[in-house]
Amino acid sequence: MASITKRADFNFLRYANVWEDADVLMHALGGAPDRKFLSIASAGDNSLSLLTLDPSLVVAVDVSPIQLALTELKAVAIKTLSREECMAFLGFRASEKREQTYQHLRGALSPPAQELFDAHIPSIESGIVHRGKFEEYFRIFSSTVLPLIHRKKTVRQLLEEKSAEDQERFYNERWHNRRWEWLFRIFFSKWVMGRLGRDPEFMKEVDISVNRFILDQAKQHLSTPACQHNGMLRYQLTGNFGHELPHYLQEANYANIQARIDRLKFYQGYAEDAISEFGTFHGMNLSNIFEYMPLPVFESSAKALSDGLSEGGKLCYWNLMVTRHVHRIVDSIEYDEATTNAQRKVDKGFFYKGVVIEQKKNEH
Repeated sequence: MASITKRADFNFLRYANVWEDADVLMHALGGAPDRKFLSIASAGDNSLSLLTLDPSLVVAVDVSPIQLALTELKAVAIKTLSREECMAFLGFRASEKREQTYQHLRGALSPPAQELFDAHIPSIESGIVHRGKFEEYFRIFSSTVLPLIHRKKTVRQLLEEKSAEDQERFYNERWHNRRWEWLFRIFFSKWVMGRLGRDPEFMKEVDISVNRFILDQAKQHLSTPACQHNGMLRYQLTGNFGHELPHYLQEANYANIQARIDRLKFYQGYAEDAISEFGTFHGMNLSNIFEYMPLPVFESSAKALSDGLSEGGKLCYWNLMVTRHVHRIVDSIEYDEATTNAQRKVDKGFFYKGVVIEQKKNEH
């Protein structure tokens, strides 16, 4: 995994939100309280959501200091602010006083996070959850490309509640036209995505037609009622989440996360290296890190992470366009096929090939 830090640029905010479904993660790793979780930080959302499982510890790990700083900023905001204040500060709701709020929160941040955000006040003022490279990519699509295909009224109609039959008819008759397919395939091509959205180095292991794959995934999702309450899709099509908020900001979860926020710790480096400092974990949220790795690196990383998982512990990760399975190379890991298949059916991250849920075998 070390090679990726040499090849990819980690000196800017890549993700301002997490694009893996927290509800799927909660189902995959849920169970008894007082467990320890290792979680890829990314933008922090799912690491925060893991606190709803009442763990003793969540370690948010990332090779990027900027992604960890964002996770820390969100944690400090949750600890200090009411839910409505937090949503306004982060950018989910309108606000005229984000810089003022930041100055109030600043003293609770680590010195590196203070230094980073002091130098990026305009990003705070405009709503930090809109300032990642990936979010900018989606906003270009929603503000520049999509208007060439559909009017805002048509976008609203796609997301309105309707029966399965009506949703499929709307998609086929009103949504999927030649301009949709043509412009979609250009914008979500491997070349454009690698330069405007994801780092080209993250696409090195991809050997399929990227735009064809994502177009097929979109068709499967947008033609069903599941798309009507998908905040990720709503952001991609409109530039905002609306009322379909991420799991960690939902009213039913915010108070529990706020009460347990001190159980969240941060570690800069590789996920497997955090094990030496924090010991074994009962569950791991590994995002989609494996698809960035050449096979030999994936194999060594998977084995190291499996060694850091306690008996009965669970792994949850996603394959986007590269297929990776830990259980195929580590004998102590078994595939939870039933749970994986069930969660794939409801996963709001429709653009992924699929979530993978595995468990470490009990040897006794």
